[in-house]
Amino acid sequence: MHRAARSVGTGAAAVALTATALLPATREQAAAADECTRPIEPASQMTVEDCDTPERILAKAAHIVPTRGQLAWQGREVTAFTHFGMNTLTDREWGSGAEDPALFDPGRVDVAQWMRTYRAMGAEMAMLTAKHHDGFNLYPTRYSDHSVAASPHSRDLLGTYVREARKAGLGVGVYLSPSDGAELPHAWHAGWLERLREKQEAGEPLTGVERTALADGGPPSGHGRYGNGSPVRTHTIPTLTDGDDRADDVAAGRLPTFTVRANDYDAFYLNQVYELFTEYGPIDELWLDGANPWRDAGITQEYDFRQWYELIHALSPDTVVFQGPQGVRWVGNERGTARETEWSVTPHTVDPWSTHGALPNDSTDPDIGSRARLLADGVRYLQWYPAEADVSNRPGWFHHPGERPKTADELFALYEQSVGRNAPLLLNVPPARDGRIAPEDVRELRAFGDRVRAVYGGDVLDRRGPQAFDRVRVAEDIRHGQRVERFAVEARDPATGEWTQVADGTTIGAYRILPLAEPVTADKLRVRVDEARGTPRLLAVTAHLSTAGEPPVADAAR
Repeated sequence: MHRAARSVGTGAAAVALTATALLPATREQAAAADECTRPIEPASQMTVEDCDTPERILAKAAHIVPTRGQLAWQGREVTAFTHFGMNTLTDREWGSGAEDPALFDPGRVDVAQWMRTYRAMGAEMAMLTAKHHDGFNLYPTRYSDHSVAASPHSRDLLGTYVREARKAGLGVGVYLSPSDGAELPHAWHAGWLERLREKQEAGEPLTGVERTALADGGPPSGHGRYGNGSPVRTHTIPTLTDGDDRADDVAAGRLPTFTVRANDYDAFYLNQVYELFTEYGPIDELWLDGANPWRDAGITQEYDFRQWYELIHALSPDTVVFQGPQGVRWVGNERGTARETEWSVTPHTVDPWSTHGALPNDSTDPDIGSRARLLADGVRYLQWYPAEADVSNRPGWFHHPGERPKTADELFALYEQSVGRNAPLLLNVPPARDGRIAPEDVRELRAFGDRVRAVYGGDVLDRRGPQAFDRVRVAEDIRHGQRVERFAVEARDPATGEWTQVADGTTIGAYRILPLAEPVTADKLRVRVDEARGTPRLLAVTAHLSTAGEPPVADAAR
């Protein structure tokens, strides 16, 4: 503004003032007009402008594309989830944070056997619960005494897991629970236990979390940082500890440092995130669970998610964060099944970098990304945000001796209802307290992997002559986005040359499997797109037979 006023020269003050006063509005108007007329370039997140027409919003949705990390993530159809930790040894699902570290004594932990099983079942990534809600860390963190370092096991289980996963050719994921029972405030915890004892004596029912807390007593094993109401202060990440082995690397600039404004717990959590990425990376997926077992008891912790995401992105820009911006989202159930219409492009009313999750309609809603959702009032952002279908191979997430695993048939059905509906399958396979995956689990998981490979390892139409099939697999080239809204598959009769519709669907995305009502014999397939948000970019359609060559149940001892 000042440069424009001076350029007018002496004797033109009135004109200069007028021009200066109007210039900001003129610039804003011009910028707004440009924003709503300029060509739409592909991006993983876009802002919906006030001037965007419905047609332009849909065009933007058609140009939302995955990041490099998301593209790699969606190429991995199955991820093995490993719930193993203090709860395995105590036979629980929910820990308290006041457990004695001496309880973690599994003896020999055969992580290599885990990875052999994961590979056999078809996994392409393995993800470990490095810290569950009880706050017990499976690596020797510098910031908590509640870890393997204080246990008879003593070894860095996360480090072993990462090495064995990479040796097996698998990607690496880490689950680091934001909620942390070991860090509950001590004075609050003591008062809570007293209230629970009174509740118990009065004959009132107790929740599982409450029973666990009473059984373990207290105090929690940490420093009382979770939900303690501490003020926001300036911290340097990493916050070096006494005798910290990283001090020279930090001083020399070989390790990065970050200045953050955070409360006690956020600083603690960011320091742990820093440890994970600088000592165990690269990490392909970081799983941020939204559960807080103590919310109903009055303890909450406000997280500065934007600061978390920014630090993660600075350390590892290709890591996808569960429920994070341009990351991956919860499919909406823990059954391992996706919607028949599953969009990877989603609308948001708030900036995805500012919160955890951020869908304006709940993740359990049957409609996540339709045109109606995209054009709803209040939508301000669009982003690539694909679904991840999580399920446990057993009734619980941790191994319990009395529970039975899913059969190979059940797992195959889940594969078709997750991967086959544009949502990678996150299959939890919990090792037992002896440090090995149980033989009955291994048997069914191997048979499951063998069947997926037998059915989907090739296209029957690649063989000479007409072929029978009862499954069709369709895929979009998601490097260019997800655009198909309704489509049909047609097969050519080898005798007459006529085309007949054999299947139809709504969304496609990275992969779509369509089971047929009965086998069809044909020599060619084609896809007819009936509705789309932009020019469809399809990959080759393939045909499969679910029953031919089905392998026998494998020997669990392999």
